[in-house]
Amino acid sequence: MFIAGILSWWYGPGWRERVLKMRESLASTMDYFSVGLLLKTLFSPFRQISAGKVNGPLSIQMRAFFDRLISRLIGAMIRITIMIVGLVTIFLFAVIGTVGVILWAFIPLLPLVGVTLWLIGWMPWTS
Repeated sequence: MFIAGILSWWYGPGWRERVLKMRESLASTMDYFSVGLLLKTLFSPFRQISAGKVNGPLSIQMRAFFDRLISRLIGAMIRITIMIVGLVTIFLFAVIGTVGVILWAFIPLLPLVGVTLWLIGWMPWTS
């Protein structure tokens, strides 16, 4: 009766909880990297407070234009790097989570596999 209760939890609510934890972890990672927000602000100036219009002689306006341009390029490079790292991390979390959910089904079989290997005399350090 005890083993039946454990197995009914393992393949019922336990499996559902595992899937929910995987989803929460994936959602948290997606929120952390905010790829959509980074894409929307891809060419926004990077940490430049005075990115507005500058009045004055042409030389000052050109300097401000190139300052903003360089700031936008630096911001785009940093955001692209963070997006790539974020997408790779999200993909890895999804793959590892899916493999974990699939392996969840086979974990209760491991004691049976261990006993079977023990009975046939297999030892990992002698193979």
